[in-house]
Amino acid sequence: MQFGSVPVDAAVGAILGHSVRAGNAVFRKGRVLSDRDIAALRAAGVLEIFVARLDTGDIPEDEAARCIAAACAGSGAVAGPAFTGRANLYADAAGVALIDTTLVDALNAIDESITLATVAPYVRVAPRQMLATIKIIPFATPAVHVEAAERLLRDNPILRIAPFVPRRAALISTMLPGDKPSLIDKTRKIVEERLTSVGATLISEQRGGHDIASLTAAIRNAVGADPILIMGASAIADRRDVVPAAIEAAGGTIEAFGMPVDPGNLLLTGRLNGAMVVGLPGCARSPQLNGFDWVLERIAAGLSVGRKELAAMGVGGLLNEIPSRPQPRDVPVAEAPHRPRIAGIVLAAGLSSRMGSNKLLAEIDGKPLIRRSVEQALASSLDPVVVVTGNIEPEVREALSGLAIQLRNNPDFSTGLSSSLKCGLIGLPPDCDGALILLGDMPDVAPTLIDRLIAAFDPDDDRAICVATRHGKRGNPVLWARRFFHEMMALEGDIGAKHLMSVHDEEVWEVEAENDGPLIDIDTPEALAAYRAR
Repeated sequence: MQFGSVPVDAAVGAILGHSVRAGNAVFRKGRVLSDRDIAALRAAGVLEIFVARLDTGDIPEDEAARCIAAACAGSGAVAGPAFTGRANLYADAAGVALIDTTLVDALNAIDESITLATVAPYVRVAPRQMLATIKIIPFATPAVHVEAAERLLRDNPILRIAPFVPRRAALISTMLPGDKPSLIDKTRKIVEERLTSVGATLISEQRGGHDIASLTAAIRNAVGADPILIMGASAIADRRDVVPAAIEAAGGTIEAFGMPVDPGNLLLTGRLNGAMVVGLPGCARSPQLNGFDWVLERIAAGLSVGRKELAAMGVGGLLNEIPSRPQPRDVPVAEAPHRPRIAGIVLAAGLSSRMGSNKLLAEIDGKPLIRRSVEQALASSLDPVVVVTGNIEPEVREALSGLAIQLRNNPDFSTGLSSSLKCGLIGLPPDCDGALILLGDMPDVAPTLIDRLIAAFDPDDDRAICVATRHGKRGNPVLWARRFFHEMMALEGDIGAKHLMSVHDEEVWEVEAENDGPLIDIDTPEALAAYRAR
């Protein structure tokens, strides 16, 4: 790849190396410069700019990131679209992340242009949580490096998720004279919360004396549960103590005693009729992160927790000495970096005054225009897809029958576009990070474009408004971060939110489409005829 300063007139088709302001316009780093861009830069007095040009055999950053991300993703991991040379992997289910650290090191050693960062091995993850990010450092990398990465990962994905599998657990608590029942009640509550968080159910609870005979009987009564959890009234001090002795007396075996995790050292594991038996450390009474959390998460994910696996938990196992570590019950896992949840709002309430009849019902290839547009949205990662109706609502609703959408009728549709926009925004799920506004008469907005807009979205990096463009001309759809919703709710009349882009210009990011979809809307009989003729 070539990189350096060139006269602006020699930069057509090159990749802009640094962001440049030209008058009121900002040309962002990574933009492929068109004739129109060069004219604007020249008019603003820009004489030289830093650009990049690809050499023969180079693979553009997005394509390289996409290929490597796809090769990294194993079961339960989903690769998102690539943007600005970055492609992220996300969890598709709750579970435990399994990472081949040897392959991570080997991939990062191929060339400095390719980087992969992941979460820690065996960390607990939630759906949509970010697992890894692939970043191509320059604007392109030689094909030989991408091919080397794909060979390395062929049939050996770096990352997969062991999903939590529903389990039926039993809890046995022993008591000594003078023990307060309230302490046992607290133990049950905290243990049940832990079980629920990994998809398990507490099906039985027993309380009895802290002696071998009583505990042996209780363990036998818990047969059928997996795991069987035992909270002793006194900490386990030896393999011949009450808890391990009772497990063996009930017909079970002891697999491991002690673990290199603090708090959690005095944890014991065993087996009884194929079920996992866990002698809990005293710290399991607390919601604070401890070694039992790590063991329970692996059990719930169907992973082995033998002596070898426990012995490997020592690195990172000192938990008490990290004051910044949040308590897991206080901070949900979902607060980790995650794939943004973006709702789609399809505006389909207008009068179609220039068409003479409702254009949304006009058929294209045997399908109503509105259905075609909505199906494109549904094929993307938008969640949910909301369609705002108004004019001839029953007919539009019928045209969309059977689709997995939310319908909202706007009784004030005749007052203008803003009322439909507000109707769509009201009631969006509180965990939506933003909303993509689509028009029902734009049938060529492809799902891949929608997903690229979502991939570009990053409010923390001043990409809070993402707009589709074609040859540098802005069109639709536009993705808005949630923080702009209150300004959109203040709109009045027959206007949308596009004028807000000039107010927040520094946070606008343009995403170039591969076809004319962002500029094609069907407003007149002539436009419909021309589109059908294509």
